Amino acid sequence: MTAPLDGVTVVDLATLFAGPLAAAFLGDFGADVIKVEHPAKPDPSRGHGPARDGVGLWWKVLGRNKRTVTLNLSDPDGAALLRRLLADADVLVENFRPGTLERWGLGPAELHAVNPRLVITRISGFGQVGPYARRPGFGTLAEAMSGFAAATGEPDGPPTLPPFGLADSVSALAAAYAVMLALRARDVTGTGQVVDLAIIEPIMAMLGPQITWYDQLGYVQPRLGNRSNNNAPRNTYRCADGRWVAVSTSAQSIAERVLRLVGRGELVDEPWFATGSGRAAHADELDAAVSAWVAQRDRDEVVAAFEEAQAAVAPVYDVRDILSDPQYAALGTVRTVPDEELGEVRMQNVPFRLAETPGEIRHAGRRHGQDTDAVFGALGLTAEELAALRERGVL
Repeated sequence: MTAPLDGVTVVDLATLFAGPLAAAFLGDFGADVIKVEHPAKPDPSRGHGPARDGVGLWWKVLGRNKRTVTLNLSDPDGAALLRRLLADADVLVENFRPGTLERWGLGPAELHAVNPRLVITRISGFGQVGPYARRPGFGTLAEAMSGFAAATGEPDGPPTLPPFGLADSVSALAAAYAVMLALRARDVTGTGQVVDLAIIEPIMAMLGPQITWYDQLGYVQPRLGNRSNNNAPRNTYRCADGRWVAVSTSAQSIAERVLRLVGRGELVDEPWFATGSGRAAHADELDAAVSAWVAQRDRDEVVAAFEEAQAAVAPVYDVRDILSDPQYAALGTVRTVPDEELGEVRMQNVPFRLAETPGEIRHAGRRHGQDTDAVFGALGLTAEELAALRERGVL
């Protein structure tokens, strides 16, 4: 079966999360992704988080479906070798601070002179232009500046950051989407282009109409904890066994079913119950009704009762629950992937299914520079030339 991106070559110069994850998404659907790392300074994600027997586990996910090479781009010979590699490539993904590639003679003008069809994807904290462009930027800063942290957390608590790379992950999806659009445009025009993605922007696009609300009403979204200003009850509730469930009542009919289920059907007849905003204004009363009922029952009993009443509920899972859940098993959400260092490693599968040309994780992240000789040998470098470049620290 031919994968959608068979024949597409992606050169991944990026480090840490947004850029490498975008390249991984492309590799999941057949692109030949060549991961370029500094000979002496591997991608820091290899050392992030827990490791097993000295092998970084985050890298196994982030580096999936990629061939790995080493190359010192700041060396003129390394830059020249990258230009040779990009001559027949389709996509470049990079996340250096703006101006860095230009300093090495690897800016868009130079690269498009070598390969006019190249899609150059530039991911940075603040974009390629503007007063902040040359600042170091990370996903945490985007989560702070986008409005996400200000709207997240308890009303009387501090702005809250997520305990994982949310802005980076959203940016990775946006970058992969942008690459596909640029490749489609190339089908029409015959030429590549530059994608300028600032990590502060995609997460803002996910936060709803906060700018429009402020523009039209002067409204600034407050921190509400797990509640919503748009409907109620909407919260997490603790069960008798100490586990938790989440309840959502975005639809009026669901809200009515929930309150009847928990024995407070008289509230459905209140005039304010007829709208989501009306219910949100009475969230204390509605939360108290649901919380009291849930607190008397174990989680499985709560979920079963909600399902029977056709009311919306979900158990609050940690990773142990995910791995034993039959719905995730039916979807194939978790994949066991072969790996040369660990034997096998489980990770989340590609995030959606195509009926005719599905994505696939073929292998986990490979060792630092594992494919250097094969990739650059294919460009015509002899074993002696590779050895000499390696001796000089270029490879």
